[in-house]
Amino acid sequence: MEVEQILRMNEGEGENSYANNSPTQKEAILKAKPLLEKSLNELFCNGFPDCIRFADLGCSSGPNALLPTWEAIDSLDKICHRLNRKPPVLHSFLNDLPRSDFNTVFKSLPSFYERLRTEKGHEFGSCFVAASPGSFYTRLFPHNFLDFVYSSYALHWLSRMPKGQGNESDVHKAFLNQFESDFSTFLKFRSEELKSQGRMVLTLLYNDNFHATPGEPMLMVLKDMISEGLAEESKVKSFEDFPIYRASVDEVKQIVKKEGSFDIQEVETFNVSWLVGFVDGVDNKGSDKYARGKYVTKHVRAVGESFLANLFDDATVDEIHRRFATKVTDVVLDKGRGAYASLLISLVKK
Repeated sequence: MEVEQILRMNEGEGENSYANNSPTQKEAILKAKPLLEKSLNELFCNGFPDCIRFADLGCSSGPNALLPTWEAIDSLDKICHRLNRKPPVLHSFLNDLPRSDFNTVFKSLPSFYERLRTEKGHEFGSCFVAASPGSFYTRLFPHNFLDFVYSSYALHWLSRMPKGQGNESDVHKAFLNQFESDFSTFLKFRSEELKSQGRMVLTLLYNDNFHATPGEPMLMVLKDMISEGLAEESKVKSFEDFPIYRASVDEVKQIVKKEGSFDIQEVETFNVSWLVGFVDGVDNKGSDKYARGKYVTKHVRAVGESFLANLFDDATVDEIHRRFATKVTDVVLDKGRGAYASLLISLVKK
């Protein structure tokens, strides 16, 4: 099944919405800012362009959708102030799947522009924001059109659900092959869309052989429910094909080198705790030992509920998340494995 048919973050601004439950994604964007600023500095100093076309691929929805654009503005403002140069016009393209909640994003644009006027005044050049819906595993822009591509926590999502058969090694190979195909396709299309010496800064989950994924305790919950007769085994098998692959650092490097369109400038790794933003005594009402698990559950639900809703009815989805809060506490958080191992890579088009 094509992932874009069912993948979407929870819409709107309600309790379970992505807009209100994405602090880990925000933290990853903030951690990438130094490398973003360094890459923009190299780009800007290579000819001092009057306009920079910046694409954020997999922007999702909520306040984080405009954060990379703001970080680019802030970085360019600092660079131009240091060099005593006139800031360029920034044309920012927000990309996500067509079913993404672009309405919520664009409702926030007036306040975004007001903040730009208030904090930057007339010192920064104009900024124009537009949407470019579609899968980033396809062509999105004209040839030699973009200057800079940014993506955060999106490229570990596969374009389709691999159908790995046999033992664990065979299943892993099926997922790796799908990731290699998808990532190579991404690199190929971006090389066509970027100008010569165009830059990319990408953040994606990677496998550090220690930290868990939310899918690990989720699968335990589903298997418990099978044994209790509360879930069908065939539906749980569908969940085992959840379309995320955490590549190793070496796998990512090898794919970039094999595809051949980009040079690797820098590679960094960092961890983002699943408990970013959790305040004990505020989020923990009373003496609830599972308050941390409930906090994590809200964030996981905002991202993955569309997949579960495609398999189960509303009551079952609620029960799955109720149990998940307990399971994620016991098997992940209490063992110190609750963090997203994150790979940050900077590339330049050859």
